[in-house]
Amino acid sequence: MTSTCRRTVALVVTAAAVLAAALTACGSDGRTAPAMAGMPHRDGTHSAAPATPGAHSMPGMPAAGVPGDGLSDTAAGYRMTSPGAQAMPGVPMPYRFTITGPGGAPVTDFAVEQTQRLHFYAIRSDLTGFRHLHPSMAPDGTWTAQLPALSPGTWRLYASFTPAVSTVTGAGPAAGTGMGAAAQDLVLSRTLTVPGAVHATPLPRPAPSTAVDGYTVTVKGALSAGTAGPLTVDVTRGGAPVTDLEPYLGAYAHLTAFHAGDQALAHLHPLDEAATDAGEDPHGGPELAFHAELSKPGDWRLFLQFKAGGALHTAALTLRVAG
Repeated sequence: MTSTCRRTVALVVTAAAVLAAALTACGSDGRTAPAMAGMPHRDGTHSAAPATPGAHSMPGMPAAGVPGDGLSDTAAGYRMTSPGAQAMPGVPMPYRFTITGPGGAPVTDFAVEQTQRLHFYAIRSDLTGFRHLHPSMAPDGTWTAQLPALSPGTWRLYASFTPAVSTVTGAGPAAGTGMGAAAQDLVLSRTLTVPGAVHATPLPRPAPSTAVDGYTVTVKGALSAGTAGPLTVDVTRGGAPVTDLEPYLGAYAHLTAFHAGDQALAHLHPLDEAATDAGEDPHGGPELAFHAELSKPGDWRLFLQFKAGGALHTAALTLRVAG
């Protein structure tokens, strides 16, 4: 090989190494190209955008959504769209939205996850006012969530769903919206501003236990960011274990977490389903097990919903996740 050829090969190898190092430093994580921050859609609304510095994007430009974190209205070819909604403080309102597929058509075929085809969440930017709703879908794919009265501030509205296999592959009732891959869990979101004077609530300090409606909820488990691990929740009342938890969404509790830095969402899946056979005891507790994987270090606000005494209870606490 001539000296000229050797120099050429060396340059190519060096360039490849620099490129690989740059990609590693950028933390390539499957995010799609970022969109311009604040760029309005044709319906007059704006994409949801992460608020945490250090996201893999240009300054002032939100990173496109990782499928499960709920920080964008677009992920994996799916998009959450909604007409311009005018919210008034203290006034309930219907919030209408549509999920479109990679082909641009509304998706109408969804897999069932914890007894629902789509879970809808609303939370204010200070992680207060948590709402977990189950909207209804019209035949044309338009969903309607009945929002309760919301306090002034910026709210993020999430749609958590799994496209049915027929939707993903382009076969079946939603043909034409497919992307030729296996179905996956997706979380998309948009923001809604409620006008008025905003009174922000400081995030409570991390604590293993909290009380709600006479019940005490205790969370056990040391989690590290990006690593899956077990998380258990104990429910007691007056110091005694609670063993009469009632089925709720196919399990004995529903657990959702929001990152304090940017409102990234995580749904922690229960490991045990509620009893459904006629001969089984339909009650559960006091210990509930979850599969937990929280993507980022820092504080997360957890909302545990459980049913007991014929009523739904929502307990909230702050959990610190190691880096």
